[in-house]
Amino acid sequence: MMSKQILKRVVITGMGVVAPNAINVSDFYKALKIGKSGLTYDQQLADLSFGCRVSGTPHLTVEHIAKYFTPLQLRGLKASGLVYGVIAGKDAFKDAGLTVADKGCALSDFGIIMGTGQSGGEKFREAIHLIDDGRVRRLGSTSVIQTMTSGVSAWLSGELGAGNMVTSNSSACCTGTEAFLMGYERIAYGKATQMLVGSTSDSGPYIWGGGFDAMRILPTGYNNHPEQASRPFSDDAAGFVPGSGAGAMVLEELDSALKRGATIYGEVLGGSLNSGGHRGSGSMTAPNGDAVQQCIQQAVEQSGVSNKDIDAINGHITATGKDGYEVCNWVEGLQLTNQFPYLNSFKSTVGHCLAAAGSIELVGAILQLKHQEIFPNQNITKLHSDINAIYPSEKIPTKVVQTDIDILIKASFGFGDVNAAVVLKRWKDELNND
Repeated sequence: MMSKQILKRVVITGMGVVAPNAINVSDFYKALKIGKSGLTYDQQLADLSFGCRVSGTPHLTVEHIAKYFTPLQLRGLKASGLVYGVIAGKDAFKDAGLTVADKGCALSDFGIIMGTGQSGGEKFREAIHLIDDGRVRRLGSTSVIQTMTSGVSAWLSGELGAGNMVTSNSSACCTGTEAFLMGYERIAYGKATQMLVGSTSDSGPYIWGGGFDAMRILPTGYNNHPEQASRPFSDDAAGFVPGSGAGAMVLEELDSALKRGATIYGEVLGGSLNSGGHRGSGSMTAPNGDAVQQCIQQAVEQSGVSNKDIDAINGHITATGKDGYEVCNWVEGLQLTNQFPYLNSFKSTVGHCLAAAGSIELVGAILQLKHQEIFPNQNITKLHSDINAIYPSEKIPTKVVQTDIDILIKASFGFGDVNAAVVLKRWKDELNND
């Protein structure tokens, strides 16, 4: 009989973020704490006759981008998601205190999983016009890497020298949380020592797509008040605001992190990935509630904790009429009756960053653990009646809350009826972290 493999412990030792309301971890923490919005009026959406003319677009200067790319690399570079992912990834690598591999030898124990929904929409548009005009030679040598899904991971691998698994996953809005769990499992099973994980999403109408606007799931009544457009939990939530950016984290085997004296932000206890299979209430665009609850339950069970140990939930809550359905799934999945964790969503300030949502929000969730704070929900005029009936309003705070957070669960749910949930633990120190 085969003995059960003892999993290695995995911790978080580095983070990087490019978000609509901040472009580094320190500023992101400050922005989330004060509820600073990154949502603005988007003239390009207006010019293209979108109903929703609000977006969450990271504000990167030419000077800032030039710190991460050479002049040659910047020639013809139009894939904003690749830019975001490279910046967040290199920042996380630096934050972890890791060293770029020598030219002669790759880092065999270091890998990369940076996911994306689709890449290089602007570059695709340019390429289509050039090809149709018979000007193929004008495409440039980086057209392929800018438009291939694994482009951001491949680019980072070349910059950093990753010699372990290098890939990109793609699971709609679950992408970032899924990448996080994929990296965790690779380390936990002894196949890598460090993994750079996360996700990225391009800006612009060709990524946000007229499809979302045509589906009427974006808010159209807040074009003159963009900061108020994303309203998770609120009775007047009118749809999600499209956003973009990237989040990246370095996951590391505990002994390695301790040996090199790395800063530890928190420990990854486990998680779960599943699908509703488009059965029951599930479809391409709607979640199967039973599968969502199962994902939450399995994440808790596989992490070795109980429901009552959960101190905080960072939800997917997108600011649509389905917010109450997600909260119901949390209540049922965790079997909540009289003890309710704090519950929040960061989408009121960054919008829904699609494939980048999970990773950007994981950075925020980890910051909550580190600082022992629950960041406030914004734009709740009145708690949605479906939510108010099943969840205490004081546990969905609109002001920052200082509290003990030992265990936090974060989940993402995506088109295709896919689900991802991860359980994180506060890091104290090796002697007391039992």
